[in-house]
Amino acid sequence: MTLLDGEPTKEYQEGSGVARLGYSFNFLMAKGECTTQWSKTEDTCSTLRNRKAFLSSEKQQQDSQPKDGDNSQTAGHSSKDGTQSSNGTSAQWTDRGTDPPRKETHSSVLLLLVTVLSFSTRLYKIMEPAHVCWDETHFGKMGSYYINRTFFFDVHPPLGKMLIGLAGYVTGYDGTFPFIKPGDKYEHHNYWGMRGFCAVLGSFLPVFAYLIVLELSQSRTAALITATLLIFDTGCITISQYILLDPILMFFIMGAVLSMVKFKQQTHRPFSAPWWLWLVLTGVNLAGALGVKFVGLFVILLVGLNTAWDLWGLLGNLHLSLVDIAKHFLARVVGLILLPLFLYVTIFAIHFVVLNKSGPGDGFFSSAFQSRLIGNNLHNASMPEYLAYGSTITVKNLRIAGGYLHSHWHLYPEGVGAKQQQVTAYLHKDYNNLWLVHRQDENNTQSGAPDLVRHGDIIRLEHKETTRNLHSHLHEAPLTKKHFQVTGYGINATGDANDLWQVEVCGGRKGDLVKVLRSKVRFLHRATGCVLYSSGKTLPKWGWEQVEVTCSPYLKETPSSQWSIEDHINPKLPNISLSLLKPHFLEILLESHIVMIRGNSGLKPKDNEMNSKPWHWPINYQGLRFSGVNETEYRVYLLGNPVVWWINLASLGLYVIMVAVASVALQRGVPLDQRRREHCCVLRRGGGLLLLGWLLHYAPFYTMGRILYYHHYFPAMLFSSMLTGITLHILLQSTDFLLRPPYSYWLQKVGQMLLLFSVLYSFYLFHPLSYGMRGPLAHEPASAMAGLRWMDSWEF
Repeated sequence: MTLLDGEPTKEYQEGSGVARLGYSFNFLMAKGECTTQWSKTEDTCSTLRNRKAFLSSEKQQQDSQPKDGDNSQTAGHSSKDGTQSSNGTSAQWTDRGTDPPRKETHSSVLLLLVTVLSFSTRLYKIMEPAHVCWDETHFGKMGSYYINRTFFFDVHPPLGKMLIGLAGYVTGYDGTFPFIKPGDKYEHHNYWGMRGFCAVLGSFLPVFAYLIVLELSQSRTAALITATLLIFDTGCITISQYILLDPILMFFIMGAVLSMVKFKQQTHRPFSAPWWLWLVLTGVNLAGALGVKFVGLFVILLVGLNTAWDLWGLLGNLHLSLVDIAKHFLARVVGLILLPLFLYVTIFAIHFVVLNKSGPGDGFFSSAFQSRLIGNNLHNASMPEYLAYGSTITVKNLRIAGGYLHSHWHLYPEGVGAKQQQVTAYLHKDYNNLWLVHRQDENNTQSGAPDLVRHGDIIRLEHKETTRNLHSHLHEAPLTKKHFQVTGYGINATGDANDLWQVEVCGGRKGDLVKVLRSKVRFLHRATGCVLYSSGKTLPKWGWEQVEVTCSPYLKETPSSQWSIEDHINPKLPNISLSLLKPHFLEILLESHIVMIRGNSGLKPKDNEMNSKPWHWPINYQGLRFSGVNETEYRVYLLGNPVVWWINLASLGLYVIMVAVASVALQRGVPLDQRRREHCCVLRRGGGLLLLGWLLHYAPFYTMGRILYYHHYFPAMLFSSMLTGITLHILLQSTDFLLRPPYSYWLQKVGQMLLLFSVLYSFYLFHPLSYGMRGPLAHEPASAMAGLRWMDSWEF
């Protein structure tokens, strides 16, 4: 074979008598094998590779050395004496030191070349621009929070930010840069460590893709096509060079896929050291992917489906006892479920231990959660344990950014319900959050020991600063028109029947006490039957852009209608330390996930905010501006290399056609030579796995209601590029359908060179998008990007 999987050599075509006999046997045996399950103990693709290696070894033993490489033999997969398969199934040859030096050298050189090019393109100009770009505002700031041990809230799990903070800390960053907005200059602050860490992880992506495709196709050509597409993609370069979660997430996703593929290659060596190594590494990478972003669930699903298919194949292997099958099942449960779960929970345990100081994320969590944070007013505080009449309290809504029940002297404007005192929800602690608890018929607190408030009691809440009562009536709410308006009414504790509210402890029974911090409470309006509610909507400037509070006629229990008693002052009651009410680890773990999930679903596009739709992504319809808007600024624009992305898009359709043709040919028993049978197996097995990975990382976004951005497609783009490598390689290998050798061989090489040239030339044209532009904008003739706005939606 040629170095890059070209035409077979004459020696191979003619073969010895043993080779011809083996070939005949192969044809008879493999004719129907490709339709069997992927995970059969003696799976077809591995068998075909083993037989081909055997034939090659026969030739070697006859001192007929192959002229070039073979697409069935790669680094670490062929032996000088010839019987080791790609999955290590041979019992005879396990010493990789016996591999042919020439082939080992070729593979090592190619892998080294891929690695050097990948790291070079991503680490180039890593310090530019020397100012905050796009979401570095968020994730750089969160890295600083870890260094300062300050608690914050984010909609993603903590691992990515923890690693960014750790990278900054070990490279000398002190956590003092504020990361206020894009464009802020870093000046003397040391930011290269955080950017460099993300770039290094991003640099591994083409390397991992190369190794994955090499394992799935046993073709260095397919692997090199994949690596070329990713190395010279401007989008992959840009997204790897900044302080973002995406390169970290994709590192773990590709690590999980590579480990899964390597584990599959150990099928015939169960429970050996390499078998356990790749199983454990798969589990570790799954935990890492989920620990960075919840979209890591997609690669977990991919590995889970693949594992289930393998176990189904093992169940059909009559050579295995039920005990053996149980061992396989338990090993996968430990390696792919229990281990990732343990690591994932450990990530959060470290997160809670490190972030032990009060910070900007406090208000998103319950009062009991806040009591564990140093510097919070609830930390090590003491207060009465149960709510009583005559107490001064603050009432906090349980929805994300629901805020504290709040009022102030300002009235609702003309035309917004009744012109009475505003009642809102305020996200910060403030004196105007204080309320007094009274009986329904009581104007003053009792002189003796106060009675405790119980489930079902009717109370009146008086705003301490303005002495107005919490009040509702049948006027519609300012923003949520189907709800009723909530106001402050009366003066000096005088009001009317619309000031009365019934206390209801969620899950409680009549007579149950209301516990501070821990009880979830609802306030039902006696006159209208509605329930006090924080809508989460921001009021206009007349409402000081605080959160709307309404009275909802819909009585279903939701976080928006649930409240907790946070501050509680009553000198007539004994105090207890709030440390007794602190939640345990499992409670705060559960609460943090509820808050993150709600926060994710609540990410809606703001007015005039640029977002994109999933159908935009594969066609490279619109990019993202990372930095700069005018000709004097350093401009960076996230956009994929158009040639790469459009080749990927075309290859998706081409793959479907090719695999359909191959399946029909196999089903109809069309005579195929060994190489084409191998191609069919690679298309159906390796290509099918990659197509499933692409679908799992792309299709779910069509069902999401949250705001979406272009960068969400990049994990799917990795799978698409790997599928392109396999598809184009097999397409080029099929040129002998059109031409006879050696013309088909020349056509293959011309196709490969045209592909390489088009990708490199497109990279040359568009590389300023990644590495920065200054000067005139693209629509001006003097611009370096003039004429390159091939789509009007590109905004560079």
